[in-house]
Amino acid sequence: MSYQSNQHDSDDGQRNRRLYNPYQDLNLPTQTLYKLPTSPEYLFQEESIAQRRSWGENLTYYTGIGYLSGAVLGGGKGAIEGVRAFEAGDTMKLRVNRVLNAGGLSGRMFGNRAGVIGLLYAGMESGMVAVRDVDDVFNSVAAGLGTGALFKAASGVRSAALAGAIGGVAVGIAVAGKQALKRYVPI
Repeated sequence: MSYQSNQHDSDDGQRNRRLYNPYQDLNLPTQTLYKLPTSPEYLFQEESIAQRRSWGENLTYYTGIGYLSGAVLGGGKGAIEGVRAFEAGDTMKLRVNRVLNAGGLSGRMFGNRAGVIGLLYAGMESGMVAVRDVDDVFNSVAAGLGTGALFKAASGVRSAALAGAIGGVAVGIAVAGKQALKRYVPI
């Protein structure tokens, strides 16, 4: 025996159901009744003034984003290399193994490199903010320049200078793009 509901049964359920509002006699909105805040709350007043992440949050964020994006891009590049390495007599198991091994190898290498770059950048940017006591675009561009130079310092002066210039330009483009998005793209 199966239960079949019809429209008449659901209407009776809605009519017999009473929605209780304990404050219906007061005719006050809940916001006024409870005095709920609408702005974020901070433990200390200094926290409300700062509009940026702390150095520890910055370090974790940039390192994590760098490692994750590098691992994904490197894994994709390695998977493509693994597919290109297929040979005519390979079994499916061997082909899958080639793709996974190549993807894992490239993903680890790219992820580690990008994570170190994120770590260096976060440290330099937070250091610049602490030393200058100003949070502006110059800190970001100088941190990008320093990160590129420090990352390639072991390769020689010319490589370090070129990598520093690339890092500074890349961060400058990223900051300008972020400002353009804030200004011209409504959220």
